[in-house]
Amino acid sequence: MIREDDFETVRRVAGTDCAYKDGGKTVRAVVAVLSFPELTLVEHATGEAPADFPYIPGFLSFREVPALLAAFAKLDTPPDLLLCDGQGYAHPRRFGIACHLGVTLGLPSIGVAKSRLIGKHEEPSPGSGSRTPLTDKGETIGAVLRTKDKVSPLYISIGHRISLDTAVDYVLRCCRGYRLPEITRWADGLAGDPAFTLKARRIR
Repeated sequence: MIREDDFETVRRVAGTDCAYKDGGKTVRAVVAVLSFPELTLVEHATGEAPADFPYIPGFLSFREVPALLAAFAKLDTPPDLLLCDGQGYAHPRRFGIACHLGVTLGLPSIGVAKSRLIGKHEEPSPGSGSRTPLTDKGETIGAVLRTKDKVSPLYISIGHRISLDTAVDYVLRCCRGYRLPEITRWADGLAGDPAFTLKARRIR
């Protein structure tokens, strides 16, 4: 896992999300690829895999990464940067799903989580763009970032081949007036709603 910037120009950013079907027996993963900095949908792909790995807190990536890899294999062109719906370095073992997926694919990746898994922090100021460190055992493991005025912050951490400051910058540049980055919003909608998939195909 590389914890510093190790990439060139970003022209395509991808977001990921997963949903469960068949009563939780199957993982359905989605990868949405958007142009950058325009943030228009370029491509998306889905993949499925059996949820064979048991649910164990802190090991969620072992359930979801196989389906995500199946989705990535269907893309016409790999993205330049990946935003994962989940933790990266801000993880008890310092290796959440953003690290797991980034290292496996060899892509720069960022963990963008909606809730805190570990660590402590001060509340950031109410304005968009404000941030405070997320720390654990004396180490900064991420940033608590306000992406919209007066909304709950997101928990940002590195995944692979990127520094924390650069990760925060890209997350903010991928937001368009909502709490979640546009990439994450597309992936979330595509993962859980068939009608959203039809809409995406029309846009493409």
